[in-house]
Amino acid sequence: MGGKRMKIWIVNHYAIPPNQPGGTRHYSLSRALIDRGHEVTIIAASFDHMTREETRLQSGEQARLEVLGDVPFLWVRASPYQGNGLDRLKNTLTFSRRFPAKASQLLGDKPDVILGSSPHLFAADTARKLARKWNIPFVLETRDLWPQTLIDIGNLKPGHPMVRWMAAIERRLYREAKQIITLAPLAVDHIARCGGTLEKTSWIPNGIDLSLLPSPQPPPSQGVFTLMHAGSHAVSDGLETLLVAALLLQSKGLQARFRFIGDGNAKASLIQHAKSLGLHNVSFEDPVPKSDIYRLLAQANAFVVNVKDSPLFKYGASFNKFFDYLAMARPTVIAANIPRNPFVESGAGIQTPPDQPEAMANAIEQLMALTLEERAEMGLRGRRYVEEHHDTRALGARLETLLQEVTNTNHAFSHVEAMR
Repeated sequence: MGGKRMKIWIVNHYAIPPNQPGGTRHYSLSRALIDRGHEVTIIAASFDHMTREETRLQSGEQARLEVLGDVPFLWVRASPYQGNGLDRLKNTLTFSRRFPAKASQLLGDKPDVILGSSPHLFAADTARKLARKWNIPFVLETRDLWPQTLIDIGNLKPGHPMVRWMAAIERRLYREAKQIITLAPLAVDHIARCGGTLEKTSWIPNGIDLSLLPSPQPPPSQGVFTLMHAGSHAVSDGLETLLVAALLLQSKGLQARFRFIGDGNAKASLIQHAKSLGLHNVSFEDPVPKSDIYRLLAQANAFVVNVKDSPLFKYGASFNKFFDYLAMARPTVIAANIPRNPFVESGAGIQTPPDQPEAMANAIEQLMALTLEERAEMGLRGRRYVEEHHDTRALGARLETLLQEVTNTNHAFSHVEAMR
């Protein structure tokens, strides 16, 4: 570690530890920063986005500081919701309004830097205001591109009041952030058009905390060929394509089984759709904590992904499940039209066009026709790729360098290196 010890607040409404289902990006990055001598606290909502339940606070509690695996979490109460309507918007706004006072009350002195993540813009914008009030640097982490996501996936018009409101927040965040972190490798073009600059934008993708994983194990060599999808079951995930592919394989009598693990707003309709298709080779399972998911992933022969064809993904994608799959040393059939596809770059998968069940089914047949040794080598190429490019310890070191630059240390920062 170089430079001074920093006190860092990371604001991410949906951040979780490994004992809950979902992505653990900030837990793993925080562990890496703490190991490098820094003081880090994650500020998140106590209402769980996956289960739609209050998971951390007792009745009457408004906030609590809890240390999980050496990482402090400040849980802040936000209003409950179901679905994706106005109650969810209220949840985002109540968290954004409440966390500054609770952080000041429970975390003591102001930090050296605040990183605001944008699974939505409102909490990140509050983090920006707090940083300005205290005259400390604000770093923006751009995850989903709001409001572009509402246009490309939500089908709202550019002139819609919600889009215009969020676009104004987006421009302000890009303009005032000292540094901007993007998860999508090519999003810098969008950011530059909306008020940011190339010079202050860095790519730090999702990664894998290899300390949470077992050593790579060979795939099952007997029984039904098992294909697995583990993650969100949202409309935007396009899982209907996988169901129709399963039907095509079932009609050919091929011994392929699909296991869907996770939850989301489309899960109930997907289960009903599978029943209506008469599928006998598909099962739906509950989400499991990150700390348990790798035990289930090891039971797969291969993984399957369909990334819906959308203009939103022209900047690339950095889904957590990509790196989980690669790290498990299994091949993946990925139906996607995205640049910088890690399965293609690593040689760990077969790519097909998105949203085309016949192409997906043909690729699965192609994969099943390979020898066990050929599939094992394909999977190991993916494992080596994440070890080299997506280990969260290395990503944490890159984040440390960026944060030290904005806190005016003498630690030099190379923008070119961070965008590789």
